[in-house]
Amino acid sequence: MVVRIPIEDWIDLHTFSPKEIPSLLEDYLEECRKKGFQDVRIIHGKGKGVQRKIVHSFLEKSPLVETFKEAPPEAGSWGATLATLKK
Repeated sequence: MVVRIPIEDWIDLHTFSPKEIPSLLEDYLEECRKKGFQDVRIIHGKGKGVQRKIVHSFLEKSPLVETFKEAPPEAGSWGATLATLKK
């Protein structure tokens, strides 16, 4: 089943299982780049940090990502990650 997700400069991963995250992020970041987004916010939640670790591991290896960092308090703090995409 294909799920269509509107592409915005943020994505909330709460409804996805950890095993879905890498392929989802790969598709999402590629679409963000096509739309011209430079900065995106990935909301993974605070919880036990499982999704955060998966997100950071993916971003470290992605050829689409220039840098990433924890979001500031007003954007989710350690429950979200900000990523800057390569041009």
